[in-house]
Amino acid sequence: MNEMIIEALEESNKWWKSEFTIDFKPREIYEQLSQFINTKQIIALTGLRRVGKTTLLLKLIADNLDKFGANNICYFSFDNFRNATMKQVLNCYSQLMNKDLNTEKYFFLFDEVQKLENWEEQIKRIYDNFKNIKLAVSGSESLFIRKKSKESLAGRCFEFKINPLTFKEYLQFKQQKFENFQLYKNDILREFNNYLISSGFPELINENRETIKKYIQETVIEKIIYRDMLQIFSINNPSAVESIFRIILLSPGTILNMEQLAKELSISRQSVSNYLDYLEKSFLIKKLYNFSKNTRKTQRSLKKYYPVIFAPELVEKNELKGIVFELSIILNLDAEFFWRDQYKHEVDVIKINKDTNTILPIEIKYAKQDYGGLVAFLKRFKLKEGILISYDKKETIKLSDLKIKVMPFYEAILNSSM
Repeated sequence: MNEMIIEALEESNKWWKSEFTIDFKPREIYEQLSQFINTKQIIALTGLRRVGKTTLLLKLIADNLDKFGANNICYFSFDNFRNATMKQVLNCYSQLMNKDLNTEKYFFLFDEVQKLENWEEQIKRIYDNFKNIKLAVSGSESLFIRKKSKESLAGRCFEFKINPLTFKEYLQFKQQKFENFQLYKNDILREFNNYLISSGFPELINENRETIKKYIQETVIEKIIYRDMLQIFSINNPSAVESIFRIILLSPGTILNMEQLAKELSISRQSVSNYLDYLEKSFLIKKLYNFSKNTRKTQRSLKKYYPVIFAPELVEKNELKGIVFELSIILNLDAEFFWRDQYKHEVDVIKINKDTNTILPIEIKYAKQDYGGLVAFLKRFKLKEGILISYDKKETIKLSDLKIKVMPFYEAILNSSM
């Protein structure tokens, strides 16, 4: 095992032997996480497979070669080393580089740590015993799903969730900058369609449709459901997990009937609930809560489920563009809440600004401008203004003392603090 670890270390840490540079495109999250390089706390990156977590770790390395020294930075992925331990990696590094880990400052970056049993105890031991070692970790499932993880690393870790590219980041990757939206409207709309096809995966932005379909199905969906999830969770029926995911993938924003779904799949209601939880913790889906000012009521109320991937079969059909459009805005806004009342008035997104304690209702309409739900919400919560995000319309609608600002999606997500 030690020989294999040493071989992997030699292959992965190219900066030990030569100059190291990385082709890095701007990510909004990087500025946030890089601020913590000087703190003792562990930097933890979580998120869906293939969204760029490893690239962000390598960027941290490239930016800190002078700070720590190239030979004092060590990267290791546990993707193919489930039976290894972090201590083994430290010992192999120490042996290979002839280093005493009790002297000097070091930066260790461990990738795919969720593969390890009791990874949290292993990293905690390093954190507590080596005050001179800075740590960063990444995982393709939520690293803090177990109560034990939260308790072990309380106060020792800063977690950052890495999402697929936003449309703004996608344009940066493509080196496209549109300051005059009106002038470049057609270019923006064309790039937006390409963005939807790529599902926001950095590796796919210049690939053809067939390659993208195959990649999403085999490299993302199947590997998560039939490999990664089985290593982490207790799953008796992975095909049922895929069936549940497919329902959400092809019907974004669905409110699931647990009993009916359990009957259709011939599994228990508890299994449906568990599988939804596992899909969410593996970052394949996200749920939105029905907004209420009563937090306890919000947790118990209706939930909408959305995939974090755009189904290629939906993107390709013109008659379904409204569904894909709504999903794309939900994901770009990183929405957490929707609203529906007993009269079936509904608003797609409720944004809460915790700093200013303000509430902003947002309706998403690809074509028809129906703002009945917005009006009902504004009256119910005694607000004066709401937003309607459209495909390309822009206007202000005044209804008595209420105001609805209609704006094209590109203005809302490229040039806004929403």
